[in-house]
Amino acid sequence: MLEPLSERHREDLFEASRDPEIWRWMPYAIGDVGGLANWLETGLAESAAGREGAFATIDRVSGRAIGSSRYMVLRPEHRGLEIGGTWLARAAWRTGANVEAKLLMLAHAFDELGCLRVEFKTDARNERSRAALAALPARFEGIFRHHMVVPYGDGIRDSAFYSVIAPEWPRVRETLMARLARYRGPTS
Repeated sequence: MLEPLSERHREDLFEASRDPEIWRWMPYAIGDVGGLANWLETGLAESAAGREGAFATIDRVSGRAIGSSRYMVLRPEHRGLEIGGTWLARAAWRTGANVEAKLLMLAHAFDELGCLRVEFKTDARNERSRAALAALPARFEGIFRHHMVVPYGDGIRDSAFYSVIAPEWPRVRETLMARLARYRGPTS
């Protein structure tokens, strides 16, 4: 599930964010209470200003926040946006939480906002993220070399770009729904 990011998610997200492996390929790291406070305040401010839409990913069983994702690079004049800043507690990896979050965010972007294009970017070396984007399936569009300055490795990131466009959305939705059903198992 997703909820708009709010102050009430602070404690859960701090607990969820403590594994340094989560931040290996991110252009920022939470890591401590100060880092989380800065990340949360930025997300809330950017959402309030209409420049982003930040969400908390909520575990269906516990009701606790286990990660986050955002609408970023909003381009309403071109009916497009980016989904990014996605992270999950390591315990939530391979549980279907990210699949559900992407399904919800893509459905809202295409069906409610009328997007023509939704894009994603990740560090070109981040094989786990790139595999997840290919599994949506999002189309790989190429690598922007020396695209970002980052606080890890050699400090320079090449970014791999992916997208889903409106005519592809029905097939992507079908794929995500089938994957989510496998995580949830048979229904009664």
